[in-house]
Amino acid sequence: MAKTPLRSQRSYGKHDRDGFIHRSWIKATGLPDHVFDGRPIIGIANTWSELVTCQVHLRELAGFVKRGVWEAGGVPIEFPAMSLPETQMRPTAMLFRNLLAMEVEESIRANPIDGVVLLGGCDKTTPGLLMGAASVDLPAIFLSSGAMLNGKFEGRDIGSGTDVWRFSEAVRAGDMTLDDFLRAESGMSRSAGVCNTMGTASTMASLTEALGISLPNNAALPAVDSRRRVLAHLTGNRIVQLVKDDVKPSDILTREAFENAILMHAAIGGSTNAVVHLLALAGRVGVPLALEDFDELGRKAPLLVNLMPSGKYLMEDFCYAGGAPAVARELGDIYRRDALTVSGRTQGEIADEAKVFNPEVIGTLGRPVGPSSGVWVLHGNLCPDGAILKPSAASPALLTHRGRAVVFEDIEDYHARIDDPALEVDEMSVLVLKGCGPKGYPGMPEVGNMALPPKVLQTGVTDMVRISDARMSGTAYGTVILHVAPEAEAGGPLALVRNGDEIVLDGPGRRLDLLVDEAELAHRRAAWEAARKPSKYDRGWARLYIDTVQQADKGVDLEFLVGKSSSQVTRESH
Repeated sequence: MAKTPLRSQRSYGKHDRDGFIHRSWIKATGLPDHVFDGRPIIGIANTWSELVTCQVHLRELAGFVKRGVWEAGGVPIEFPAMSLPETQMRPTAMLFRNLLAMEVEESIRANPIDGVVLLGGCDKTTPGLLMGAASVDLPAIFLSSGAMLNGKFEGRDIGSGTDVWRFSEAVRAGDMTLDDFLRAESGMSRSAGVCNTMGTASTMASLTEALGISLPNNAALPAVDSRRRVLAHLTGNRIVQLVKDDVKPSDILTREAFENAILMHAAIGGSTNAVVHLLALAGRVGVPLALEDFDELGRKAPLLVNLMPSGKYLMEDFCYAGGAPAVARELGDIYRRDALTVSGRTQGEIADEAKVFNPEVIGTLGRPVGPSSGVWVLHGNLCPDGAILKPSAASPALLTHRGRAVVFEDIEDYHARIDDPALEVDEMSVLVLKGCGPKGYPGMPEVGNMALPPKVLQTGVTDMVRISDARMSGTAYGTVILHVAPEAEAGGPLALVRNGDEIVLDGPGRRLDLLVDEAELAHRRAAWEAARKPSKYDRGWARLYIDTVQQADKGVDLEFLVGKSSSQVTRESH
């Protein structure tokens, strides 16, 4: 059987005018004649940026990928991809995840490459890169930037984000001075890399291993560890072989792969953001995945990883304890062991080689860190299309709760009133935030873990039930109900909640209900429709996003980006 010609040879292999043009222009980068003799051309999609600590070292890491590509007989060609600095972008990095996915998809499809290495790390960068590559379906492999070193303050470890929320609440409650708060700032981020807690970035890096789209130990090796450079070299080696074997994302990202990702997510106490990212990625490859899968599959896996925000330790400790392969080993037969990975080995073969080196950090099925938690998927008349809650980050006493709503119509209303001593609120109240969903903000920001009112904090209360159509940081904690669908801006029931309404949360029963009769809700809906104002976003990306974005239960992708268009481009450029 004849071997299929490399895709890049359509541009670089022709001895005519078109071939002359393609080769001549790229030779100006310093490539010699002989590299166009049929070697795989490997693209390196690099999200390097000085705006984001997560990825500031990716230029260096790309050099080790290139070394691995050359060694394996490929030709590496690096190209830029949009960087999404989680803590810097306004109004929220999530607004631009789909834009990155679109950019990556079209960059891969339009250029004469045979395979791609995806370099990223920050929260939205990983799913954006994966979504774009999946929609082209050329051989691809992911390399994460790695986590930063453990934070340090006053002789103890502190975690990215998680301790920010704790310290901030302590200042608001009068238990920590502002000077100490500002001193902690300098010790929290001590190196390049993503958050050192099991936030969204490290969650998604762990899930690339569970999905099989990265090499083992991709998640846990610190950003500045020399072994990450070795991993980069091996990733460069491996993408060349994936091209030769024609192993595409669609061969790896199967239903079994997504089931492994959900099981891993539950076992590591992963970020709630992973829910929308996995749903969107599944939509790109045509794998049936529903919100309810996270609850049903997640119940089978107890919490095995003792990391902030659900536990005590940080990503450096996770690395030394064995990382994601050790978690897969401890999941045993629950894990889909026959699932293939880009390493060429099955998940079971990788797990069998792993060990747990610190049982305080990684537990076992017999002695887990905590009970089955994962993500709870709620339904009820307040969230007909679903909402989610992370029980491992919540207060157990609040998982069954009934209280009166304290409503904030949008984020500006929240900021204007939350510190007001006259706010009618107590520890039994339910804080409700509207207008922060995909369309409403726009972009669905991480504001769901609303800071508590000072008048409540000063009584010693540290958690309350909070409900919104927003997301929350993977580093955050609390009894926070998120991703309410449909969102308020789309006309969901959340838009109709008023101050004083009673809300019932039945976490074990997976219910969230507004105790207002249907006739009253119909009256409120009519008033809400009559008072609606046109969007202030009338052009550009934000307009396109608002007009076409899906709701949280579908993954917040754009409607016209779901699925894939293959790697084929039949027309020449000149």
